[in-house]
Order: sequence, then C-alpha cells, then structure tokens
Amino acid sequence: MKQAKRSKRRTQPLTPAGRALRRSARVARKTARLHGTPIYIWRDGKVVAEKP
Repeated sequence: MKQAKRSKRRTQPLTPAGRALRRSARVARKTARLHGTPIYIWRDGKVVAEKP
C-alpha cells in the first residue's frame, strides 16, 4: 500500500512572525482579487505574475 507524501511545508509549529506573514499574504491575495491585479511571486528562480 502506498503512503501519501507528507508536505514539508508545515513540519514545525508556526512562530508569531510566520503567522503574520501568512495572514498578510492572504489579505494581499484577497485585495488583488478584489481589484483584478496580478500577484508577483517567486517561482523556479524567477519572479512571475499570477492572477489570484
């Protein structure tokens, strides 16, 4: 039986600073959706614009 891959993303408990960063990212995505603007993120060594 195959085991599901575990994400390394949240292996440690979040610090208050980590929580604040996640919360601010969520608000930024919400604001971008509201105004129809792209979000710029770092992906594969490049900065790319994504539609939220």
